[in-house]
Amino acid sequence: MDQQIITLGGGCFWCVEAVFELVDGVLAVESGYCNGHVPQPSYEAVCTGTTGHAEVVRVSFDAERISLREVLEIFFVVHDPTTLNRQGNDIGTQYRSGIYLENAGQQAVVHDVLAVANAAHGGRVVTEIQPLQNYSRAEDYHQHYFAQHANQGYCAYVVAPKVEKFRRTFQARVKA
Repeated sequence: MDQQIITLGGGCFWCVEAVFELVDGVLAVESGYCNGHVPQPSYEAVCTGTTGHAEVVRVSFDAERISLREVLEIFFVVHDPTTLNRQGNDIGTQYRSGIYLENAGQQAVVHDVLAVANAAHGGRVVTEIQPLQNYSRAEDYHQHYFAQHANQGYCAYVVAPKVEKFRRTFQARVKA
């Protein structure tokens, strides 16, 4: 097994987490915060937009079963990379689109996939690419949120459509 990790910000971490928990080849998914200036921020602090953190998901995957390129292709389909600091009605810097590199070896693949996404979106992609900094795990109640609260309003109306889009677009990648 070739275990690798990439950290992705695509708006609310519940949405991104829910999708990647279903991806064949993904070993673990963890919601958290990164690239802000406050150590170990709380969810409430991140929501103020004053900590500089993005809501993110760390995706651990087996690169022998799914490539980084494929992980990123899924990422660019299940969120809108063209809206600065927002996804739908979620507005603020904590909801920015971002790819946070675990190591320099990821940079070439990330830039290649970003270029394809940017071309597909008419040059409007605003996804930031930065080295991962100041990562901290989100509170326990945020982990596996959609799996535990699928009928909650936000999950039913915002998260579920993204999960269904993943299932339709990447049928061969859905875990058995």
